[in-house]
Amino acid sequence: MLYYLFSYLQELGVPGAGVFEYITFRAAMATITSLIVSIFFGKKIIRLLQKRQIGEEIRDLGLEDQMKKKGTPTMGGLIIIAAIIIPTLLFAKLDNIYVLLMLITTVWLGTIGFLDDYLKIKNKNKVGLKGKYKIIGQIALGFIVGGILYFSDDVVIRTKVCGTTNQEVVEVVDNQNCSEFVEYVDVKSTKTTIPFFKNNEFDYAMLVWFLGENAEKVAWLVFIIVTILIVTAVSNGANLTDGLDGLATGSSAIIGATLGILAYVSGNRIAAEYLHILYIPNTGELVIFMAAFIGATIGFLWYNSFPAQIFMGDTGSLTIGGIIAVFAIIIKKELLIPILCGVFLAESLSVMIQVSYFKFTKRKYGEGRRVFLMAPLHHHYQKKGFPEPKIVTRFWIISLILAVISIITLKLR
Repeated sequence: MLYYLFSYLQELGVPGAGVFEYITFRAAMATITSLIVSIFFGKKIIRLLQKRQIGEEIRDLGLEDQMKKKGTPTMGGLIIIAAIIIPTLLFAKLDNIYVLLMLITTVWLGTIGFLDDYLKIKNKNKVGLKGKYKIIGQIALGFIVGGILYFSDDVVIRTKVCGTTNQEVVEVVDNQNCSEFVEYVDVKSTKTTIPFFKNNEFDYAMLVWFLGENAEKVAWLVFIIVTILIVTAVSNGANLTDGLDGLATGSSAIIGATLGILAYVSGNRIAAEYLHILYIPNTGELVIFMAAFIGATIGFLWYNSFPAQIFMGDTGSLTIGGIIAVFAIIIKKELLIPILCGVFLAESLSVMIQVSYFKFTKRKYGEGRRVFLMAPLHHHYQKKGFPEPKIVTRFWIISLILAVISIITLKLR
């Protein structure tokens, strides 16, 4: 909103109004605003939740100091959501298709998470929204996001083309010399970026190569299916990671900062050409959204760090996971998710391995056996006697290392 106000003031010749044209300035303002919202208004929300006795129900798992957390206010994801949406509405271009998609994702998954938390509180137990309904909601969001990204005329990549002697227009690969350079053109594409490869573009149509010439015609369906899988996997991965004070919050802030950098270079033609990555016009505006996301998670960490004064609940964990997934898909960096979101992946795999092995050994030996002392993975280390703050800090360090690896994939190819 403020962007449009200052654009109008700039047209009137008001000195300094043009500063709102700079993405970096608006991103900085979004970060500051989200910090203010999450820190200063967060305390009021905590008091309100305490007054209404909206606290976490804890199931005794035999973990050290676990029961001390009983009654801690939950649904703190509302703070994160507000701290994301308010700065985005103030400083981003609201006619940008990518910003709108991120706002839809935030509200959509925030609503699903809120319903889950509300039912848990209402029922006075850990039974919230049935799993199948959460999955249906995630699938529906993935379908909407995938459909819009494929069919919207506003979603394109910009590439170099050159003409040949017979006037054919061909794409320039790896900045090869072109005797008859024409221009940059916007094209619809199902391509994405493969890390660690110089000519690092992968077309989802290649997954249905056996269809021959018809592969391009069904590429949209493959892309939507992949989008659904990524949105579901990452949002649930973030949900599983949210088990220790500050773990999911701090990890998400690190992931968000990395995605913000990747969005900036993907939305800048000069940077994208220099780094040999897909140039996606207008994605630079996503930096404002991600700046708000980073401010919101860091601000929430003020109250969520050990010992937590509030938990984000599914309201927050499902939302931040979905935001990370959709953001990565938009900027064509979804294949980096296993690296960048390695902590989420490890947490999810630990649960899958634990459950699968327990069921397998129970069928084979009549008694279920376990690979980990407890799953998700962070509880395994708690059982081994590691203090909660040490586990969280080390997971943050791992997230930081993975973030650095993700960024250097821009050059290591």
